[in-house]
Amino acid sequence: MEPDAAMTFTEHERQILLATKGVGPKVIQRLEELGVGGFARLAQADAAVVCAGAAASVGSTCWKNSPQARKAVQAAIDAARFELEGAL
Repeated sequence: MEPDAAMTFTEHERQILLATKGVGPKVIQRLEELGVGGFARLAQADAAVVCAGAAASVGSTCWKNSPQARKAVQAAIDAARFELEGAL
């Protein structure tokens, strides 16, 4: 499934996320597929909800039950919040 362009990260946001510990291309892909692409949307997200959505979308509990997945998603959310706060 190809995410809508409005729900994807900009190249700048993508580079920030890739520089964030634990966040790789697969995490970014899942976030975009779940409609939380872009820092404005990501900053409003809840890691538990995102992980549950990712688990449901792939038909596996690994995203929901994995501490590493939750940490990666939370790190991405924190990076988005930090970047947006710095822009204010």
